[in-house]
Amino acid sequence: MNATLHIVGVGPGDPDLLTRKALRTLEGCPVIATPKGSKNGSSTALSIVEQALSLDKKEIIELYFPMKKIHLDSAPADEVQEAWKNGADQILNFMEQGKDVAFLTLGDPAIYSTGYYLYETILSLHPEIRVEFIPGISAMSSCSAATSVPICLGDDKLAVIPATFSGEQLRQTLESFDTIVLMKVHRVLDQLIDLLRELGLLEKAVLVERAGMKEENILTDLGSIRDQVHYFSTIIVRKRPGCRK
Repeated sequence: MNATLHIVGVGPGDPDLLTRKALRTLEGCPVIATPKGSKNGSSTALSIVEQALSLDKKEIIELYFPMKKIHLDSAPADEVQEAWKNGADQILNFMEQGKDVAFLTLGDPAIYSTGYYLYETILSLHPEIRVEFIPGISAMSSCSAATSVPICLGDDKLAVIPATFSGEQLRQTLESFDTIVLMKVHRVLDQLIDLLRELGLLEKAVLVERAGMKEENILTDLGSIRDQVHYFSTIIVRKRPGCRK
């Protein structure tokens, strides 16, 4: 099989944050595969790319991946594994025709990305497949830029963790690290705010909704939040001062 699968990070939302390599790769691929979180929904990653280049002559595959927790020490739900296999089969069908495929992923493929699950599934079916990863600007980097809050400096210890996992694990992480980036916060925001308040960290936290998108919103007073925040929301908790005190 001569075709290549390119797993492309498209950044957090602003099409201007697509890298030059990502754009060159997307321009050269006749097939664009893009994930979406609901069967009848649209793809955020595809909407970013559509603002940066014309897709008129591209073949577009929209792949549904259920939004479910993945625990690496246990098997994923059957529905999740079926979605990965279905996505792999559709992509391989085009590659067997000799067509390069670009699979879009929000932010950077290395950080909580469906791209790696798809990669492993495809390699399990065809170990000889050529796969190239194109890194992208991560959501947490965009949040840092928007808020002028550094992710880490000097001898800082950094943790990046999904806020939806074990409460005790989350507490230990908040207590042990200097900067904590909390992903997937929208469903557990009330509990998270209570925990940050208990640990005296509420005033050291900032929340960014839809980082890098037109609707970007920065919230510094987390204790006053009364409404549900958007799915694309990230919290940065920084305990230590930055360069300027």
